Amino acid sequence: MGISIYKKSDQASGSFNSGEILEKKPIGFPNDGGKLKPYSNIFYWAHAWTPQEKSTIGLHPHRGFEICSFVLKGKINHFDNKQNKWIPLEQGDVQVIRSGNGISHSEEICDSSEIFQIWFDPDLTKTLIKEASYSDYKSTEFPVSSIKNKVVKNIIGNDSPVEIDSEGVIVNEYLFGIGDHLIDINEGCVHSIFLMEGILSFNGAEYSPGTFFTAQFENYLQIKVLQKTKVFEIISPINPTYKTYA
Repeated sequence: MGISIYKKSDQASGSFNSGEILEKKPIGFPNDGGKLKPYSNIFYWAHAWTPQEKSTIGLHPHRGFEICSFVLKGKINHFDNKQNKWIPLEQGDVQVIRSGNGISHSEEICDSSEIFQIWFDPDLTKTLIKEASYSDYKSTEFPVSSIKNKVVKNIIGNDSPVEIDSEGVIVNEYLFGIGDHLIDINEGCVHSIFLMEGILSFNGAEYSPGTFFTAQFENYLQIKVLQKTKVFEIISPINPTYKTYA
């Protein structure tokens, strides 16, 4: 079976500013620990949140990678040395940093807020010589459709306005109603799935928020939703056509 499951206890942990910002990392840096290492063209995936008051991660540099932040709850403020100003982003918004030949940024995660920060791995032989760029997208820009007992938001790929250089990346968010559901698995792709809210059952076992799934070499992932459930999915090539950093 090409389906693997990583509970919170399998994931790396992290923090900033003496615990003002906390993290669980389905895909951490090599020295972070955790069972899952970079694969496909996904290099890093952190779920970060502020337990109480806002906190700031200071100015720091990036090169080559595409750094995407998805605001799950609350609000963040972002600064980079290209825009040279603070920009607010709210729940459902997305920011993309194409770090290219170099960019420095800082981010403030506001009170009781949550984000995913995910690093995608483009062809570094090309991106390292490109000028860095930044884009932000409002939640209302993403197409949303209802299909039977689920709602699908297309965040990257399909009709989404988001453009990134990393090959073959599609990002969806699903809201599943109670009942049985199938998530189709694309041939030649790995589906990386984070359970954001609710409870679902797979193969008779129940899973709670924070559980991370990978699925490949299957036609579909069959789940039973026990209470209204929100799922975040990234579809990416098993073997990108270029050599990744990892």
